[in-house]
Amino acid sequence: MRSFRQKLCSCFCLLLLLGSMACTRGETAASGSDSAAASTATPPSAPSVAPVGIKFDDGPEISPPEFNAARAMQYTKEIVAFGPRPIGSANHKKVEDYILSHLKGIDVEQDAFSVDTTEGTYPVRNIIAKFPGSRDGIVVIASHYDTNWPLKDVAYVGANDGASSSALLLELTNQLRGKKLNGYSVWLLWDDAEESMRLPWYDPEALYGVRHLADKWQKDGTLKNIRAFLLEDMIGDADLNIERDQNSTPWMEDLVYQAATRLGAQSHFFERTGVIDDDHIPFVQRGVPSADLIDFSYGYNNVFWHTTQDTVDKLSPKSLEIVGMVTLEALRMLDSIQTLPTAAK
Repeated sequence: MRSFRQKLCSCFCLLLLLGSMACTRGETAASGSDSAAASTATPPSAPSVAPVGIKFDDGPEISPPEFNAARAMQYTKEIVAFGPRPIGSANHKKVEDYILSHLKGIDVEQDAFSVDTTEGTYPVRNIIAKFPGSRDGIVVIASHYDTNWPLKDVAYVGANDGASSSALLLELTNQLRGKKLNGYSVWLLWDDAEESMRLPWYDPEALYGVRHLADKWQKDGTLKNIRAFLLEDMIGDADLNIERDQNSTPWMEDLVYQAATRLGAQSHFFERTGVIDDDHIPFVQRGVPSADLIDFSYGYNNVFWHTTQDTVDKLSPKSLEIVGMVTLEALRMLDSIQTLPTAAK
């Protein structure tokens, strides 16, 4: 997934000796080389106005979206309590059932298939909760719910990496349930088999769920109706700092920053920039405007990522609240734009 390869592979070589860490999740998007893709020397200039060509209606007064951070945190703890959940495991099936138990009474699509990997054949299941809107088009908000495969019998519960964002989507479900949406339809996607079957991260054996779904939706015509794709990943870190992702659509990243600014949360966004390989890539490649909300630098030098230290005590309900509210505000802003730009703008 993520492209900060050189730094993380150095960590891998060191921490593997200690038996505690998996390494990187991606290649540099442009070249597939081992060069580092992150730059922290100069923060990107933050937009002070809405991106060129985008018009939205502020209304008489902006009221913050509702988001129950305590409940989202409880969902996170309950997902983590199942333990490691790589595809094909009993715990993975328990989390599937847990997510589906929260979606009763909602139109749910289950995209189930199997994948052949170097480790064998495994079942994969994407879960999509659909909330109809009054406007033609769909906004997809996604999170993966699996954890990476164990390294030398070291298992990872993935509190931040998968559980926090999956829980955030469950709380978004509560906010959308039973409401008549006056904008685009919203589809919440818990995508599966995101983590690599091989460590260090190996692109051909990762992102199975989103790659399958993007291809399926392209073939059946659904993809042309998707107006935007918002990805949530590693968003519970107590020291929240969302990256500006150069693999995302620029105007979508600008819109996310505007949403954060409107809510007074801009200090948690875009102090760093980098090229991130993540669940949004199959949709970016197909021309869907996309934004990745990810705090990649999780812990000092990423030592909590893909380790046994990725536990609930490193997370904060406040971070879940910030990302949840910014996501809902970004959705509201998308609804207010008369004509959305293309992915290239």
